[in-house]
Amino acid sequence: MKVISAEFIKSATKPSEYPTGNFPEVAMAGKSNVGKSSLINTLVNRKNLAKTSSSPGRTQLINFFRVNGKISLVDLPGYGYAKVPLEVRKTWKPMVESYLQTRQDIRLVVLILDARRGASPDDLALLDWLEYHQIPCAIVLTKADKLSQLERARQKKDLVEIPLLSGKTLLFFSAVTGEGKDELWKLIQAHLQ
Repeated sequence: MKVISAEFIKSATKPSEYPTGNFPEVAMAGKSNVGKSSLINTLVNRKNLAKTSSSPGRTQLINFFRVNGKISLVDLPGYGYAKVPLEVRKTWKPMVESYLQTRQDIRLVVLILDARRGASPDDLALLDWLEYHQIPCAIVLTKADKLSQLERARQKKDLVEIPLLSGKTLLFFSAVTGEGKDELWKLIQAHLQ
């Protein structure tokens, strides 16, 4: 997909704050510090559209971005370990679940896993939840540039042996090299049809 424009629309914590309009949405979900914001920046060819940080838990709101005036990319707060107060983290799960359950324009959730770490129990719980609610999901393995081909093959083999991941396409992605960018756009566009 050729990206002509990409802009931040707004942040939200509840349905009444979500942007209006019927734009198809692709949500980025995953653990804290897995590379959701970097993935968005790479997809839209911008360095700082979505704020990135080396500190886990930087994204604490649901952030909406409009691409080419046609689709929305949605950066969801990460789950798992984060250097934020427990009370703040407790609000994330209901915030994200509310978004995923009430938003009619979601076409795809991109579940992002760190290619070096594999799937955590939290990742599998989210995947199971998405399947139960019949929300389409794609699996993207970020930070792929940090693995050798042998390590990638081993990681992929281990992941497809997990029943929830069996039969799913696993796409390797690198914000550093741009690997997987075109393939992910094709996957996204297929879900927008």
